[in-house]
Amino acid sequence: MSYKVKEIFYTLQGEGGQTGRPAVFCRFSGCNLWSGREVDRHKAICQFCDTDFWGTDGENGGTYATAAALAKKILECWPANYRHLPVYVVCTGGEPLLQLDEILINEFHDHQFIIAVETNGTIVPPPGIDWVCVSPKANTELKITSGQELKLVFPQAGAEPEKYETLDFEHFYLQPMDGPLLQENTQLTLDYCLSHPKWKLSLQTHKLLGIP
Repeated sequence: MSYKVKEIFYTLQGEGGQTGRPAVFCRFSGCNLWSGREVDRHKAICQFCDTDFWGTDGENGGTYATAAALAKKILECWPANYRHLPVYVVCTGGEPLLQLDEILINEFHDHQFIIAVETNGTIVPPPGIDWVCVSPKANTELKITSGQELKLVFPQAGAEPEKYETLDFEHFYLQPMDGPLLQENTQLTLDYCLSHPKWKLSLQTHKLLGIP
């Protein structure tokens, strides 16, 4: 199987339970909730997505013919002086589970990578992923009900936090929905977390810092 990748880059994890951690992001092309093209936005199941995952024209983007070729490129993005430490790779998208398969997971583990995935939770993942972060979207069927982190963009009509707080996750995060109402949504999220202490606040610190 070949792998279509929008971009691969080294940065700090900007949100959720691994905020501040150096990571190589591997952004796969494609999603099952939106084509990624603005002309199709009105048909998208997820209307608020702000990520460019369409095509393969980003930094280190392209079609990788093998799992080994993709792992090699990810390793090249990790600081050369620290390759004795495990690479923390975040598989994201779009929807990474359309492409992240057992062959690729095994290849990553052969390189001693620590594998994280950021998924909308509508596809059952292969075994072997080390950190599963699920970000539920309204009007979808959630097929991942356990993992390390549930990170809910808030507020979403039809995806209220109480629908998810009994699921089997180690961490529960609310993240203010970006856009023209960000300030209002941040206050709503803050208020909800204070009155429902199972939930923790997640901010998109990479946007505040101006990094990818």
